[in-house]
Amino acid sequence: MTEDYVRYYDLEEYLFNEVRQKFHQDGKLDAFDLFSIIIWKAERSKSKLAKRLIRQAGNLETAALQFSIALFQATTPKDRLVITMDSWGFYLPMASAILAVLWPDDFTVFDVRVCEELGDFENLNNLTTKSLWPRYLEYCDSVKRAVPQYCSLREKDKFLWGRSSARQLSKQIIDGF
Repeated sequence: MTEDYVRYYDLEEYLFNEVRQKFHQDGKLDAFDLFSIIIWKAERSKSKLAKRLIRQAGNLETAALQFSIALFQATTPKDRLVITMDSWGFYLPMASAILAVLWPDDFTVFDVRVCEELGDFENLNNLTTKSLWPRYLEYCDSVKRAVPQYCSLREKDKFLWGRSSARQLSKQIIDGF
């Protein structure tokens, strides 16, 4: 049987269903699935991140395996964020995207558009993980409060991102781009 490549067309669907499920079943990610998350968040970052992971672990498969096993073995959300940022060098936007895919009830993607919609939190990316964790929890709570009509943290995040995007396009149309 050949691979059903249609499943990769909707990358978010693939990540939040297949990759997350496979991760929780197997306790690890391979490089393909880790880089699928990276591409979903910021494709422009994939080469830079690949080089950094290769320097750290020798090759991408080893890096993905070591990183994801460490995440799986971590017992708290805070520990997962610290591992992602301090041990593996991901910045908050990418770290939160990886963690949101794997634990969507505990994490939401840190994104400048959402910060703009919330009117706060733009400086989170500049904090150390020690001072970041309480502020990141405030960010998550703010996302939850901002969109009461949706139940899941992921849907709330998507609403805020979508509203920001729609507002930006409307303004660009009025301004004639």
